Amino acid sequence: MSNNMIKGIRHLIFWFVILAAWQLLAWVYGPEILPGPIDTGKGGYELLQDGTLLSYIGISSYRVLLGWTLGSLIAIPAGLIIGKVNAVRAIAEPFLNFIRFIPPIAFITLFLVWFGIGETSKVALILYATFFIVVLNTLTGVLSVEEDKIRSARSMGASEWQTVLHVIIPATVPYMFTGVRLAMGTSFMAIIGAEMIASNEGVGYLIWNSRLFFRTDWIFVGLFCLGIMGFLTDRAVALLGRKLLSRYGVVSTQALRR
Repeated sequence: MSNNMIKGIRHLIFWFVILAAWQLLAWVYGPEILPGPIDTGKGGYELLQDGTLLSYIGISSYRVLLGWTLGSLIAIPAGLIIGKVNAVRAIAEPFLNFIRFIPPIAFITLFLVWFGIGETSKVALILYATFFIVVLNTLTGVLSVEEDKIRSARSMGASEWQTVLHVIIPATVPYMFTGVRLAMGTSFMAIIGAEMIASNEGVGYLIWNSRLFFRTDWIFVGLFCLGIMGFLTDRAVALLGRKLLSRYGVVSTQALRR
């Protein structure tokens, strides 16, 4: 029996034990408090039948991907500039280290006042959640570049722009990629908070609104959807990074340990 087959059997046994324990606890506490796998599956099927679940998953995924992409695209060049220009870093670094400790959910009310209750406030919240993680990882990468590499490039006649393009950016790519991947998890946390407070669509809204109908099975369906969405997104980003950025040292497709 091959190692992969043994590993697969172990995984199946593990999940079987988890599901059995979950169902046992559901029988003890009752489906109103803790719905079991069967009740949760029935609730998910009910939401699939009327199209609600797929619609909410699509809406939440769109919001997360848009805010995460915009935040990453802004944060990467910002991190490079802050790391490369000492004068900018002296001003920006204290501000970054101050505001990054304010969680995105604390800005929900303020963003609703500034941007309204539409999509803009939710995308802006995810952008905020993404920006600081990516910019700090990029900044760390720039500051971690060995000085000998920069001096070698300059001694061969490379301009500042060429040094940034051919030395600093390639050396910083693994840090950027790590920041982008970690920011995805924070983006999901931000959108769920926003959808719970100011939305009538999305997985966060489903979880929050289900309490009004005492449908704990729907709450569990929403939680599982979040886990699956995050898992698939993380694996897709990891695979894309391995395919496109392997020459920069991005090779692992294993989930990051948070």
